[in-house]
Amino acid sequence: LPLFMMMIKTKAIVLHAFKFGEGKLMVEMFTQDRGCVTFVVRASASAKGTMKKQYFQPFSLLEVEFDYRPKNDLQHLKNVGLAVPLSSIPFDAYKLSITLFLSELTLHVVHHEPINEPLFDYVFHSIEWLDSCNDNFANFHLVYMIHLLRFLGIYPNLDDYVSGCYFDMRNGYYVRTLPLHGQFLMIEDTALVATLARMDYANMHLFKLSRAERNRFCDIVLHYYALHLPKFPEIKSLAVLRDLF
Repeated sequence: LPLFMMMIKTKAIVLHAFKFGEGKLMVEMFTQDRGCVTFVVRASASAKGTMKKQYFQPFSLLEVEFDYRPKNDLQHLKNVGLAVPLSSIPFDAYKLSITLFLSELTLHVVHHEPINEPLFDYVFHSIEWLDSCNDNFANFHLVYMIHLLRFLGIYPNLDDYVSGCYFDMRNGYYVRTLPLHGQFLMIEDTALVATLARMDYANMHLFKLSRAERNRFCDIVLHYYALHLPKFPEIKSLAVLRDLF
């Protein structure tokens, strides 16, 4: 191989795909070995095609092989297959809406990340968890969002909660007095954050939340992302999730 090209075989997570010209897809993937990579794919709708369209749904877990050309913005796949076939997500409207929202969030978060294997593993195993979960997964996206912050180095200090305090969104910790800047949560929202920060995938079914509480917490966490990550956009697929959960 030329010096400017190397063969890469790696696991990859599909984050976004859209039509690109005649019979082609532009696919943005989060790869284990190269971080975020954009591919041009000639996808086939037929069962015999090697680049099947269904491979490129959001949060598909793939094994990909490609000639990596560092100077090129777009890469070309040589081989693609399923790393883990998903048994429930593609057939469950609720899980699909969650993956649509979280893949969009993840795309914006990892786009400028260097190669980050712990982050990749977290996303990969989270998808496997959701796929294997039979019920009680309404809080899944909340757990995913809050724990994702750990891998980005912006996880707030949520250990020192006392009743009646405020949460300083800008600095990421609880305070007893109102901050002078406007980026803080009032007492009721701070209590909600303190409670829900204790959730993980194993215990999330124990937290019985109303739709209003779930949506409020989601808004708070998204606002925290927007404060701490540059150019963090509005997540378009959030509206669907609000109606379902």
